[in-house]
Amino acid sequence: MDIRAILERIPHRYPFVLVDRVVEVTPRQRIVAIKNVTYDEPFFPGHFPGAPVMPGVLILESLAQTGALLLFDEVPDRGSKLVYFAGIDGARFRRPVVPGDQLRLTMEIVKMRARTCKMKGIATVEGEMAAEAEIMSALVER
Repeated sequence: MDIRAILERIPHRYPFVLVDRVVEVTPRQRIVAIKNVTYDEPFFPGHFPGAPVMPGVLILESLAQTGALLLFDEVPDRGSKLVYFAGIDGARFRRPVVPGDQLRLTMEIVKMRARTCKMKGIATVEGEMAAEAEIMSALVER
């Protein structure tokens, strides 16, 4: 799934689109996406000057957007819906993410109900764990 298809499925726009490509989807189970982290990211000038590091909360947001892409695949009228964070458990950050890194974002459904979902997320760089968390989301009307 390329960036055009991603923008058709999620409501996020620049500078808050944190997924560049989807490389694997198993409907109702799992999704894998890519975020290419460049020096031009709008958060790097302030986080941190001279030593840029992607904020951990934005790595979690990248995982959440990846999960939303999986969830929105099942929603027929997704233009009228939003996916909100409902909770985050067990978030851990294992290595800094810096310009030039490619984040591989994997989200797997743990539990799914009509309007809520719990997913396990893992972000890696070159096979090395960068972050992990369980993310709960809620599907709401726009």
